Amino acid sequence: MERPSVDDYFGDWKAREALAQEMLPIMGKLENEKGVQIFLYGRTLNNRSVANIMKSHRRVREVARNELSEFESNPILKSLAKLDLCPAQIDLGKLTVKCMEAMEKDADVDLDALVAEELAHLVGVNYKPINKPTDVILYGFGRIGRLVMRLLLDQTGNGELMRLRAIVVRKAGEGDLEKRVNLLRKDSVHGSFSGTVRVDEENNRIIANGNIVQIIYADSPDSIDYAQYGIEDALVIDNTGKWRDEEGLGLHLKSKGVSKVMLTAPGKGDLKNIVMGINDDTIEPGDKIISAASCTTNAIAPVLKLIHDKYGIVHGHVETVHAYTNDQNLIDNFHKADRRGRSAPLNMVLTETGAAKAVSKAVPELEGKLTGNAVRVPVANVSVAILNLTLLTKSSADEINEYLREIALHSPLQNQIGYTESPDAVSSDFIGSREACTVDATATKVNGKNMILYLWYDNEFGYSAQVVRMVNRMAGVKFLTYPEKDSMAN
Repeated sequence: MERPSVDDYFGDWKAREALAQEMLPIMGKLENEKGVQIFLYGRTLNNRSVANIMKSHRRVREVARNELSEFESNPILKSLAKLDLCPAQIDLGKLTVKCMEAMEKDADVDLDALVAEELAHLVGVNYKPINKPTDVILYGFGRIGRLVMRLLLDQTGNGELMRLRAIVVRKAGEGDLEKRVNLLRKDSVHGSFSGTVRVDEENNRIIANGNIVQIIYADSPDSIDYAQYGIEDALVIDNTGKWRDEEGLGLHLKSKGVSKVMLTAPGKGDLKNIVMGINDDTIEPGDKIISAASCTTNAIAPVLKLIHDKYGIVHGHVETVHAYTNDQNLIDNFHKADRRGRSAPLNMVLTETGAAKAVSKAVPELEGKLTGNAVRVPVANVSVAILNLTLLTKSSADEINEYLREIALHSPLQNQIGYTESPDAVSSDFIGSREACTVDATATKVNGKNMILYLWYDNEFGYSAQVVRMVNRMAGVKFLTYPEKDSMAN
């Protein structure tokens, strides 16, 4: 497609929109037939809308500071679709930039041959990311459970990786199933479910985007025979928070059909608390129970480790300005915790957070160096962590921002760390963000060895994305990638 003139902004936009529309069926076919997932600087393009694809390109131009657009990426996608690819995760943005650089040096280079050369390690290879699909069970179906379900269904693809097979809840009365499905269909914060959901009342099942999900009513985790539903070697995601130590979570393993358990809350005792991208390399095949830590720990641990590795942290304080949660009261009423009994939508509520202390479980070298506190505020979702740190080495705001920008774009931690230079960024801008946190570069303050960083994070969706990454990690899913050392987001 010919690029419109420089001054034809509407024509340019419509042309790029048409190119993005062309890309959708190509990416769908690649995922469904070959198990190939497409990303743009770490952000998935699969199952995204045309507008989202265009926004992803725009974000790269702003943050990576290059000229990447649909005019460049569309022909690259068409070229790679011609190849006999194995299941893989391909960063179309980075591939396109690499090809653009080659074509600038040699305008006569053959594009198909260039793409084939770059992706040679993925062509004609007999490879499976996992030996057999893993059955997944959601134990509990609250805020995190429903968002994890959305994410799992979003990446079902050809069904050869993760399969959400069951949801376990306590029956809450007449119309329980329909009410729970309605909460999945419509979400006041995250919008409508992307797809279709049908209720099979007779068999206690949900059919969501063609996936049959059994609803099981149970009062305890050790009383269920999952095998009767054809579920075996399943990974249970316990998002109730009721059991947080090895003994309590071990009850799941007594149910037939369960092989592993993940907790979506900070674990107690000797339980491994894992932050994806930081210490997930400590997960061993024999680990039966692990914790995904908290949303705040996931948000702050990656940046704290990066800053400590480069500059050294002497000590610091973490203050989280956190959205209110279901644990608080809507109006003033009794609560066993201090202050949390006061109305959440009407007050800023000082409270404690264990996130700063919990960071040391993922980054042991920070043991005893951090303190933390929290303020719950009257917003339904998205929080900000303020890192006030004293460093061993002097730096500047520009230097630290550039360091974190490069990490956000060109490292395996691109899943965990986002980056924005928007001077008007506010909390609602980060609803639906899949990174564990986003560095607000315009708010960074540095004075010699003293530094303050602001990290936005969607404490619901961003955390759920981290959980799903860990599900893949626990199940042993390992994709071949382009670039080869990249780790892609989900």
